[in-house]
Parts: sequence; C-alpha cells; structure tokens
Amino acid sequence: MTDVPLTNDRQRTYTWADTAPALAALRTLSGLEFLRAIARGDLPPSPVGLTLGMEPLREEDFTEGRAVFRLKPQEFHYNPIGSVHGGVFATLLDSALACAIHTTLPAGVGYTTLELKFNCVRPLIAGGPEVQAVGQVVAATRQTAIAEGRIVDDAGKLYAHATTTCLILR
Repeated sequence: MTDVPLTNDRQRTYTWADTAPALAALRTLSGLEFLRAIARGDLPPSPVGLTLGMEPLREEDFTEGRAVFRLKPQEFHYNPIGSVHGGVFATLLDSALACAIHTTLPAGVGYTTLELKFNCVRPLIAGGPEVQAVGQVVAATRQTAIAEGRIVDDAGKLYAHATTTCLILR
C-alpha cells in the first residue's frame, strides 16, 4: 500500500427533523395525502432522502399509483471507481416504486419491500444531469403490489430500470 496524502478533504453536514409527527400521521392520512403533506412541508421529509440529497419533493410528483423522486449526482454518491454507487440507484428506485404503491393505500395501511430488482444501463457521475426516478404501480392485490420504474434524465435517457414487489401491511 502506498501512502497517498489526503488533500482537499471534503465535508458534508445536514440535519433532519424528528420523524414522530410523520409516523403518527400515517394512521390518519392516506398514502397519497401523506406524501403530499411531506412535499408541502407539513410533515418532515425522510432522513434517507436528506442523506442522499434527493431534491425537495413537489406535490405534483405524487398521484394515484405514481411517484417521482429527483437526484443531482454528487461526488458524495461515488463508489471507489468514480461513479454513483449502485446502492444510490437502488435507494432512489426503491423510494419511487414503493411510494408509488403507497399512494394507493388508505390511512393506517403500510407496506414493506419484499423484492427489488434493478438493472443499471449507464453510470451516473457528478456534474452530469439531474435524474428522476419515476415509479408506477403495475398491479395490486389485498396482500401484495408490484411496481416498475426508471431512472431517466430530462431528455428521457435511461440510466436504470427496476421492478419491485411490496407486501401490504393491513
């Protein structure tokens, strides 16, 4: 191993709010109402979204059976070979797909991801375009729901595709 001096150390700090108000609201708001309340700022955003630097949510990003999350690739997303880590792709896609399912659920009904499958088509790099993960429900039963989604840029260029199955918690 060579001794490579660390230069230009970078630092990133952020804060997040207590999640208790959002968790309490899950009992009284439908999934769509809940996500729109976060987008309006009436409820705090998820800590994972802040950790990854997902763009602020907008109410129009959430409609029945559809959810959109945005991300501007940054250096702090990098893996050791200089591109956005696959786990960032997975988290962005899991957020969009699972929240698309959440938009269809009534108050007091939750979900959890049973399976997530994704394929990366091309890398994301810092300085590249902002991307959006768009999730859409494909089918739902009383116990499970399936969604699919894509990470694309504003020009429609595909970066990743995913499917998920979520367990509905009644």
